[in-house]
Amino acid sequence: MGFFKQNMAIDLGTATVLVCVGKKGVVLKEPSIVAIKNDTREVVAIGEEAREMLGRTPGDISTVKPIQNGVISSFTITKKMIQYFIGKALKNPLKRIFLPDVIICVPSRTTNVERRAVEQAAQDAGAHRVFLVEEPLAAAVGAGLDISRPSGHMVVDVGGGTTDIAVISYDSIIASRSVKVAGNDFDEAIKNYLKRAHNLMVGDSTAEMVKMEVGCLYEGVRNDSTEVHGSDMVTGLPSEHIVTSSELSESLISTAMPILDGIRAVLEETPPELAADIYTKGILMTGGGALLTGFDELIRKTTGIDAVVAEEPQYCVAIGSISILNRMSNAKKSAFAIR
Repeated sequence: MGFFKQNMAIDLGTATVLVCVGKKGVVLKEPSIVAIKNDTREVVAIGEEAREMLGRTPGDISTVKPIQNGVISSFTITKKMIQYFIGKALKNPLKRIFLPDVIICVPSRTTNVERRAVEQAAQDAGAHRVFLVEEPLAAAVGAGLDISRPSGHMVVDVGGGTTDIAVISYDSIIASRSVKVAGNDFDEAIKNYLKRAHNLMVGDSTAEMVKMEVGCLYEGVRNDSTEVHGSDMVTGLPSEHIVTSSELSESLISTAMPILDGIRAVLEETPPELAADIYTKGILMTGGGALLTGFDELIRKTTGIDAVVAEEPQYCVAIGSISILNRMSNAKKSAFAIR
């Protein structure tokens, strides 16, 4: 009977939810968005289906993001979202009979109240046992680092709502910061720039597209352009403008400054021997936000330490989490996780 029991890891991100099952790797990647009816709070759509409704719904339906800056903002909606993703990931009806053990990632320095809210939401959604792991630890494992030795590693995990910065040694976080600036803030910076410079109003999806196609965090690393469609703020009519990498870079770099300050603060708290390890090995960047062109170069120039983007950085936290859970004994709780 136990054959059908599954381990599951959920990277419950502000922008995206990733789900890993057993040893299959990532089986689900969908936006952490829920569409609800305003009057009854009934859930209409979740994930990709809800994302397609952004900016296109009638007045009685709203799209909400129940995870804000890595924290649950709506317990009831988050529970329904987790329940939906657990059910969708376990497609085999027989597997659903045996409730999965679930490990969920949380930002570093998450409060006990916030941790209990995540755990309770997962239990109410149908998990058998729930474990929590801090995102930098999971990201390091998912990127292939051996963190079991007394040697320093620095991880900068740039998600949708938070950037987690941590120095890790001997399976533990030595120093850390959780900065509430990440991928969504770069999208907002692009939206604000387009309003200010071109009187052009665009939605979240368009801003994200512009970020990926022409966004750059270091002058001269990228020189692309794209045509952006939106609404003219003066006339209210559809409009379009050509936007280049160079004109966006100042706004994006300004947005990144709290992250750079966080990196410096963590380095200042790091013991000298571990700091020497980091200087030799460099800084590992994970999370979807690490894919923003020039981010590694910006960190390299401002800290004097090499920065390397992990392979498929957006999947590191989820893959590391399932790896940790798969290695855990049924009788023991991992040193990584909290029940």
